[in-house]
Amino acid sequence: MPSLKDLKNRIGSVKNTRKITKAMQMVAAAKLRRAQEAAEAARPYAERMNAVMAQLSTSVGKSDTAPRLLAGTGADKVHLLVVMTSERGLCGGFNSTIVRLARARAIELLAQGKTLKILTVGKKGREQLKRDYGQYFVAHVDMGDVKRVGYANAQTVAREVLTRFEAGEFDVATIFYNRFQSVISQVPTALQVIPSSFGPGQASSLYDYEPGEEAILADLLPRSVATQLFTALLENGASEQGARMSAMDNATRNAGDMINRLTIQYNRSRQAAITKELIEIISGAEAL
Repeated sequence: MPSLKDLKNRIGSVKNTRKITKAMQMVAAAKLRRAQEAAEAARPYAERMNAVMAQLSTSVGKSDTAPRLLAGTGADKVHLLVVMTSERGLCGGFNSTIVRLARARAIELLAQGKTLKILTVGKKGREQLKRDYGQYFVAHVDMGDVKRVGYANAQTVAREVLTRFEAGEFDVATIFYNRFQSVISQVPTALQVIPSSFGPGQASSLYDYEPGEEAILADLLPRSVATQLFTALLENGASEQGARMSAMDNATRNAGDMINRLTIQYNRSRQAAITKELIEIISGAEAL
């Protein structure tokens, strides 16, 4: 049974931990607002760009002159998984859900006899995948020094992906990230970016393109890849802060519950010690 001193030290330690988790919760709440606004502001642009690209790709179809980013390499052998996670922990299951989705896709591809390559963005996902899939790693983008995600960061990742595609290192590229819904809800998402897939589009005769659709697509497709990566980074940023805020709130509540239990235990032990001392004093007085 722990002594009164041990219980008192334990209570003090848990109180200090509660101060830290509370402070982290408040910091995450402040960052969440900015990150959520950035993610929500980027969605209309990304959706509108996808609509335009879908219209252009429908017009071009699968013609021989279609850009490689749209038509693909004609093969489906080598797959690149771009796993985007955070640089820091203490954010609940944020990283684990992304890694779990990427691991499931990796298992599926390997079972089909495909060649697997993994590019990681953020060290937490790399750490979780390293033991089982370290042999498939081809590159890593470090975001540790990035305080606020910008389009330039997405371009860095896009250049890494596009350079490898132009070199013929893979056929299909898929990014994995968390889409932000609310503080307590982040949706793990897998999005194919190469060959570009924009969903169904409608060819329109209302627009005449100069130069032709193929030339416009050749210029816009790399930018579209960077835009999709930028959107994913923003969604990840908001999801990370929401998950961290929720996790630190739960940790603060758990610390409070533990402090209450330890305080009750401390008071009971103290009362037992006082009672024991009184019994010893009374027994000594009666013996005289």
